[in-house]
Order: sequence, then C-alpha cells, then structure tokens
Amino acid sequence: MEGRDLGPHVTIFDPGMPVSHIQAVLDATYARQVNNEMGTERYAYFFRPGVYGTDTQPLQIKVGYYTEIAGLGASPEDVVINGKVEVYNRCLGENGTSNCLALVNFWRTLSNLTVNINARGQDGCRASANFWAVSQAVSVRRVAINGGNLSLMDYCTAGPQYASGGFLADSRAQTVINGSQQQWLTRNSNIGAWSNGVWNQVFAGVIGAPSEAKFPTEPYTTLDTTPLSREKPFLYLDAQGRYQVRVPSAQTNTRGTSWENGITPGRTVPLSEFFIARPSDSIQVINAQLARGRNLLLTPGVYNVAQSILVKRADTVILGMGHATLTAMNGSTPLQVADVPGVIIAGVTIDAGSMLSPVLLQVGKKNGNKGAKKNDPANPTTLSDVYFRVGGPHVGKAATSLEINSDNVLIDHTWVWRADHGIEGFSGDTERWNTNIGRNGVIINGDNVTATGLFVEHFQEYNTIWNGENGLTVLYQNELPYDPPTQDDWSHDGVLGWAGYKVADHVQTHQLYGGGVYVFNQNNPSIRTENGFEVPAAPGIRLHHIMTVNLSAGTINHVVNGLGEAATSEPGHIGVPVYLRDYPVR
Repeated sequence: MEGRDLGPHVTIFDPGMPVSHIQAVLDATYARQVNNEMGTERYAYFFRPGVYGTDTQPLQIKVGYYTEIAGLGASPEDVVINGKVEVYNRCLGENGTSNCLALVNFWRTLSNLTVNINARGQDGCRASANFWAVSQAVSVRRVAINGGNLSLMDYCTAGPQYASGGFLADSRAQTVINGSQQQWLTRNSNIGAWSNGVWNQVFAGVIGAPSEAKFPTEPYTTLDTTPLSREKPFLYLDAQGRYQVRVPSAQTNTRGTSWENGITPGRTVPLSEFFIARPSDSIQVINAQLARGRNLLLTPGVYNVAQSILVKRADTVILGMGHATLTAMNGSTPLQVADVPGVIIAGVTIDAGSMLSPVLLQVGKKNGNKGAKKNDPANPTTLSDVYFRVGGPHVGKAATSLEINSDNVLIDHTWVWRADHGIEGFSGDTERWNTNIGRNGVIINGDNVTATGLFVEHFQEYNTIWNGENGLTVLYQNELPYDPPTQDDWSHDGVLGWAGYKVADHVQTHQLYGGGVYVFNQNNPSIRTENGFEVPAAPGIRLHHIMTVNLSAGTINHVVNGLGEAATSEPGHIGVPVYLRDYPVR
C-alpha cells in the first residue's frame, strides 16, 4: 500500500530512497509546521523497516506541529535512523530571534523506531544531544535512543529555555537530561541515567529511575512498577509486507519496555479490518462502517463532526494518524463510546466548536454503569494520546471535555486544554473568559479508573472532578485559568476559587502519585484560590508528593484541605513550589 492510500498527508519512506530526498521532504514540512501552532495541516511520516542515513550522510529530522514520525516495524529496532529526530525551542519575539522557549511546543508524536545519534555537521552545542524540547500533547513511545544523550530541553537556542511537560513510555535511552522540564512522566522504560528535575518528575515502572528518597530536594516520584498499563496500538508491516495493527493487551504491575524481550503482548488486527477514513467522509458513513464491526483509522486532517461518532462494539480500535482532529459542530458530542470493554481510542485530538457542546468525549452513558456490568477489569477501555481543546484555533465552547461513566477505564496520557492563548481575535482575557466556555476538563464517574499522565488546564470551575471509587492517578498536572476577571467570577458557595483536583466528598478510596497545581492569574493578580487539591478525609484517600506553585500572579492559599503554605507572588516565592510529601500527613 502506498502512502496515498492512507490519505494525502501520509508519506511512507523506503530505505532505498536517497537520504537527500527524505531529508528534503521532511525539511519542507518542518518549514511549514514549525510555527503553525493553530493551523489545520496534519502530517504523518512512516518508515518501512530498514536503515536510514549513513555515517557520512545522517538523516537529521526536525519535527514541527501536528507531525507524526513513526516506524513500520514489529519492533522499534526494525527501523533505524542514523541521525537525529529533534524539537528545538521556538523563538516568539523579534522575528524569531528572541523569547526562545519550548512552552508552546505542543502536538507532535514520535514512535516505534531507533535513533542512532549522529550529529555530523552540527556545531558543538547541537552535537551534544538529541534535543526533544517539548511541552504538552507530545508523546514518545517505543523508541530507542543510542549513542548519546536525550535532552528534554534545548539549551543551545537563546534563552530562556523553559519547557512544560511531556510523556515518555515503552522506550530505552541512555542519559536523559531533563533540565528545565517543569513536569514529566516516564512510564515503563529503561534509562541509563536521569539528570535534573524542576517541580514534578514522575516515574512508573522505569528501570534506572532515580530514587524518590530525597523528595522534595530532588522532585522525583518513583513507582517501582506501573499498576495498570496498556501500550498504544501501532501500524506495522509483517514479513509478507502486509499492513497490520498491533493492539497491545493491558498489563498489571509491569516494569521496563514491552518489546526488548520479544513482541509486545497483544493481538494483531489486519488493516483490512479498519475503515480508512478521510476528512471528506461523512459521519454517517463512518458510523455505518463502525456498525458493520470495522475498526477506524483516521487519516491526517480536521474532521467536522455535527453528529456523534458512535462506538458500540467491544474491542473497537479507533486510531488517529498525524494528530487527526475531530471538531464539534452545532454543539455535538464528537465521540461517544458505549459501556463496553476493551475499546481503544488513540492518537486523536478533539476540539470544541463555537456552539456549546455538553461533552466532547463521553465514555459510557451517565448512570449506565449502575446496571449489569459490561466491562472487564482485564480489558479496560483505554485512551492513549487523546487530546482536547476548548479555544485556540477558533472559539470553543464545551461544558465538559472528557466524561467517563464506565468502570475500568485507563487514561494513558491526555492533555485537556482550555486555551490560554490562540488566534480567536479576542481583545483580552476578559473576552476570552466570557467566550471560550469550558466549565470542567475531566469528570470521572466510573469506578476503578486509572490515569497515567493526566494533564488538565485552565477550566473555569473544577478542572478535574473524581466521583468514582478506587481511582488512581500517576502524575497530575494542572494550571488554573489565567483569565477570571474578578474574585466573584472565581468563587463558589463561599469558597475562594475552585481546586485544580477535586475528589468528591462521598468517595472512600482514591490514590494520587505526583500532582501539581499552578497559578498565574494574569487577568487579575489579586485573585485567590483556597486549595490546590480538595479530597475527603477518608481512610482510603492517599495523595503522595503533591505541590502548588505560583507563576507570578494570584495566590493558592493551601496545597490540600487547608494544609500547606500559600503559593504567593511575593518576592522569593515565584516559581518556588510548596510541597506536601503525603496526605494525610504522616
């Protein structure tokens, strides 16, 4: 199958192609996408098994917005890039010469290949590492980095070099330089060494992870194993050259990569069992294909969704390529998943539209999980690299972005974002507050829901509400909204503000490992929030390594339930976290 059969913005490279040709194609896309933060273009580049680049002519790839780089091997070692795959700081000021940082380096993907670092032709600083200077909605999965350092910050471009969060899973690397990354989750990987940390660095099932014994002097949270994990499905070519999708199975209490000792456990689904959708396809056609029992492959592009895509069959796989984006139209809920086990949604971005949607992705009907159970703890419905936006490229309105009503669901890396900036043409933050409506980011009503990498930001009430029992979060990152106009706009029931993470008062069991709530009330620096976290005082509630921090405006009075000092903008306090090792305090 040629790339054109997977959509006009999918390109498949062969190791017999000249390196200069591959380099030119990728350079041209990078030039289009390096500053295209709010654009509609989407691209996926796949590499057939083989070796790309040579010692004297390395393939040095730079990855811009809405770009996916992936190998087509059954193992990451089947595709070898002699060269680099990199993301640098983006310079936002003075025609791209100043204000250089990685804080808005969002929406890009790297997976299923090996990088043998070759910096030939680069200067001494650039040659010192493979740079991956990113923030939210960026994942690295099933990647091996050999022959040098992996740096999660760009210390070569004119400073400052801030970066704000990311996700590394099922990968192998030597020395990882964290540097200025404010928060990061590394899951089920194998690393040689880890250097530095800023506020909130979390490791789960990572061979070589740093110890958490010196927390908070060293801001590490380390779980020896990952309680529940499921690797993201991936496209590959089998020995006969046929396209297959490997669908990994769920695992409990695992450590290290899924592939270094043989094929990743799971099942193989021929691509012929997928409907290959393009943005021009109607939702009626997509739903008809799903109703026939087919899976769904979303090729790169923006899909206008005026009625829900309905996923009713257990074990259905919906796999997006190149950050395929579903945009709500006419107040729709773009994606609804029935209360059935084993559904996998992966690599999909969901945008609110200009009319208010009740929810953007609903998993299970509300109260639907109170009857006969239709879920399987060993086969959880799983969301992998599923991202949400309310505002940014256009006006957005959604009461809730992600609502989970089913039991036994796994969220493996999501960024749920009510935009703090964009190209909507607002005159200021107050207009943004009154126009881009997003009350709650995530509401979890189901029991036994696990989240590994839950990033939720800027919503107008509780960013995350956890109503279900036996919830578990491994890394939670939150920024409160920048734009409340007044304290009255940011208060409820006599309480100042809304906590960034709320566990409902009736919940008896809940665990959180590594959580941070940040404040930057730039629209009105006098605004206060009473607590970063609010949870019940029940014996089964356990929070481990939580913090708040002030980014220069506003105040969070306490970390959790009236405990912990205030995160203020007073001199000496900006950017200095307020930590609690455990709640309840031990």
